[in-house]
Amino acid sequence: MDKQPTIVTPRVVILMLFFIVVVPMLPLLISWRWNWWEAWAYALVSILGFIISRWLAARRNPGLLAERARFLQHPNAEPWDKILAPLVGLGGGLIPLTAGLEARFNSPMPFPLIVKSLALLIILAGYTLGAYALVENRYFSGMVRAQTDRGQQVVTGGPYRWMRHPGYAGALLTYFATPFFLDSLWSFLPTAFIFIVLIIRTRLEDQFLQAKLPGYDEYARRVCYRLLPGVW
Repeated sequence: MDKQPTIVTPRVVILMLFFIVVVPMLPLLISWRWNWWEAWAYALVSILGFIISRWLAARRNPGLLAERARFLQHPNAEPWDKILAPLVGLGGGLIPLTAGLEARFNSPMPFPLIVKSLALLIILAGYTLGAYALVENRYFSGMVRAQTDRGQQVVTGGPYRWMRHPGYAGALLTYFATPFFLDSLWSFLPTAFIFIVLIIRTRLEDQFLQAKLPGYDEYARRVCYRLLPGVW
């Protein structure tokens, strides 16, 4: 049931190189400040975070990477997610791009080291939470769709015991802390944009799952919070 087409295609290779390597390196490539240690650390954490999380997910859930590699190619993806999912990717790329432009042209005032240290810890926490959700949830697709071809069931273990969308929560932590770590005030604009998009996507996905996935409605009554325990 989990049988998927091969994930190693030219399209997948190009997209992976762009989003895994080029996007995290944008602050360095745009600013041309090769002694910018925060940008090097950001790129390293982003690249390693992706590689390690996908390696762990592939070991735990064979077929998941193939599912995610078919991004925007699922014929039964929800129409609204065909808009929101690319917007999430766009927003995620605009944050390091804006930080690189600001460093090149505006010489931003750096945040105190204690603030950047805390921001780095939050970034790491965000990647850890997102990876935990990815490994735990064998149905963690890149698109919101009814995965009847994969026998989708409600996932209740790991971080899903505390919140219904921990992958989004981890992403929001990382996006929130990145402008502080890269000393970029302008990056808060794409950060605010991606917060709005992800909150809308979370609400719509939750409504979709309650309507279409057997058992999710009962799970939602038991686990009350979508993204932030105690708040929402």
